[in-house]
Amino acid sequence: MANISKQSTFAPNFYMLTTMKKQTIAINTPFVRPDAYGSLAVPLYNNVAFEFQDAQEMADAFCNRIKAPDYARVENPTVTQFEQRVKALTGAEHVTAFNSGMAAIGNTLLSLCEKDNNIVSSHHLFGNTLALISNTLKRFGVEPRLTDLTNTEAVENAVDENTCCVFLEVLTNPQLEVADLQAITEIAHRKGVPVVADSTLIPFTETSLKLLGIDVEVVASTKYISGGGTSLGGLVIDYGTFPEINQRIKYELLFNLGAYMTPQAAYMQTLGLETLDVRYQRQAASALCLARELSEVTAIKHVNYVGLQNNPYHELARRQFGNTAGAMLTIDLESKERCFRFLNRLKLIHRATNLFDNRSLAIHPASTIFGNFTEEKRKAMDIHDTTIRLSVGLEAPEDLFADIQQALLQDDL
Repeated sequence: MANISKQSTFAPNFYMLTTMKKQTIAINTPFVRPDAYGSLAVPLYNNVAFEFQDAQEMADAFCNRIKAPDYARVENPTVTQFEQRVKALTGAEHVTAFNSGMAAIGNTLLSLCEKDNNIVSSHHLFGNTLALISNTLKRFGVEPRLTDLTNTEAVENAVDENTCCVFLEVLTNPQLEVADLQAITEIAHRKGVPVVADSTLIPFTETSLKLLGIDVEVVASTKYISGGGTSLGGLVIDYGTFPEINQRIKYELLFNLGAYMTPQAAYMQTLGLETLDVRYQRQAASALCLARELSEVTAIKHVNYVGLQNNPYHELARRQFGNTAGAMLTIDLESKERCFRFLNRLKLIHRATNLFDNRSLAIHPASTIFGNFTEEKRKAMDIHDTTIRLSVGLEAPEDLFADIQQALLQDDL
């Protein structure tokens, strides 16, 4: 009878992981502890409690003197393996998985801020992130300092001795603005302030924010990583430059707020991580192809995609993110009414929120994601009634273009 505890002879060591390509690391990062049955796929530990050999081992696990799961609200082997793979891919010091992207952002900011602090950020943020900084945290005495992060002088003036962090999106949603990350981190670090970056729109398999000076990366793993919109999740990727962040997240906020990722989500997102690179390359290539084709359509007033050479952020985006520009683009039509008619006539592209599903999605941000903001707020955020956001999936770009064309042409008949 075969020994069921026998492990595979292939177990990549640290040196191998530092020299392998990222798509290889995503699949072959070894388990934190050997699986009893030698499973190649990550096992799903769909349980809450873990038994200990004796009282001392239990005490050591709960007080973090040994690395062992104690309770699934703060640690689970399936989630730990997902975190381990992300850590290997990014070179992070610590990775913590949460049950949504907003939970990852919220826990990160709560680990950094306290009463009378300020957060330097931008009006160009995802709606709930802006509401968290501008409304929720403000109620607890944290000042939102929303400024133009593309203007280094404005950043210099905004960051002071009470700034707990600079928070930004590396590619904003849906404005597609790109700030100079190295310039911002230089200003912040000179003043002893960490920089937190939401990298949801450009996956960490494509670029290294660590090399650009970012201290903490937050990601909605619901998007590219989950692969087909299968599960909610978020990641805090901590590069260890401000150790108190991880200490507060791991030993205070996880225990007190209970926003840890579920093992079911971690299982699905580990599988998604294994195919992330190949899916992303296809989606980004299709987005570029589609953006070029749509730029020639007269009914479309403007196409916004940083992969286009005439985009004002094109060169900066290439320097920071490499040769791809993500799988999201926006188009502007002549009015809100035409946007609604366009959405209603789509046959292949789905009317839905979320980003980077395997299926292509379209939404009118001003009336949905930002629908509860005042007109004045939307104007400050550059959210226009004429804008449609497109998330490009895995369909053939020719078919997507044909669907967009027919939805536009019907208006002209």
